[in-house]
Amino acid sequence: MDLFTKCFQYTDVEEARAQNIYPYFHALESKQDIEVVMEGKRRIMLGSNNYLGLTVHPDIIAAGMDAMQQYGSGCSGSRFLNGTLQMHLELEAELADFLGKEAAVTFSTGFQSNLGIISALVGRGDYVICDRENHASIYDGCRLSFGKMLRYKHNDMEELERVLQHIPDSAGKLIVTDGVFSMGGDIANLPEIVSLAKKYGARTMVDDAHGLGVIGTGGRGTADYFGLADQVDIFMGTFSKSLASLGGYMVADEAVVEYVRHMSRPFIFSASIPPSNCAAALAALRYLRAHPERVSQLAHVSQYVRRGMKQRGIPIRPSETPIVPIYTHSMYDTLVIAKELYEAGVYVNPVLPPATPPAECLLRTSYMATHTEPILDEAMDIIAQVLERHA
Repeated sequence: MDLFTKCFQYTDVEEARAQNIYPYFHALESKQDIEVVMEGKRRIMLGSNNYLGLTVHPDIIAAGMDAMQQYGSGCSGSRFLNGTLQMHLELEAELADFLGKEAAVTFSTGFQSNLGIISALVGRGDYVICDRENHASIYDGCRLSFGKMLRYKHNDMEELERVLQHIPDSAGKLIVTDGVFSMGGDIANLPEIVSLAKKYGARTMVDDAHGLGVIGTGGRGTADYFGLADQVDIFMGTFSKSLASLGGYMVADEAVVEYVRHMSRPFIFSASIPPSNCAAALAALRYLRAHPERVSQLAHVSQYVRRGMKQRGIPIRPSETPIVPIYTHSMYDTLVIAKELYEAGVYVNPVLPPATPPAECLLRTSYMATHTEPILDEAMDIIAQVLERHA
């Protein structure tokens, strides 16, 4: 059988394009901001993870440009060999200090961070226990490890305990959860997870890609939000969201970080974060630290949106974060509504299986601290009008 048979038989994209409801790869022609130019037309951006709105901040842009002038366009090697800049070390030290841990290590992408952390720490005879709604990078990190992956229903602490009860006491155990879940916007039940980890001798890891800069004191994330920063073993996160750049990180005790630095194949065999990205992330982190009010403004924007959508009768999934999902149920309706919103000037992200059950498709909307109330009102009015046509 020809290896490419599956490619030739894959017609989903062709069928969606024929119906004019294909939702992906729309091309931006402007900066990532609250309003963008996408394929020649103004769109209100409700589909970005630029939570603090820092991708357009002049200080962040200047930091990236200055770093490229000083260091060039790339590092041409891995951190393990020739690719470590002094700036990488500064970023790691300041991240660890900001999050209250001993040490940090940075990776070239957020996805790669989960691959590198989990595969390095979870070995033969070990177990990694995952929330079913964890990010795909966590699942792939588990597959790359030599341990056994077990799953529990989303935020179901009773099932998590049942899973832990069946793991041998002698086995190493790592519980991994998103802090803020990227599709639903809900927050992990971290107090119960930490309590169960202590009860059954497990370690804990929180993927805070959507938590850093969003919740917790000054944007310090999910563990801080619950007052558990000193009780969660590993924080993982990205620079591509609140920190307006590209890359990822792990913070933990020095011994754990040092082990990962020397045992993580995705870290050792990947080129390091380019100078401009490193500088932008460092500048964004320093901005976040100096301006905690930006996080408070993001919370205000999120509350304004949830209140406004409820007033307009828009069916939203409850959340406490800038991720506000709108129920659209069927895959076809979701694609049609997303297309109509796009044509009306509002960009949102359709969420389809396998990210959701088949009858629970969503439009994922997400917000920035820099969104203004007039822009939000305009967007919500358009959403309400489009949804009314499909009621």
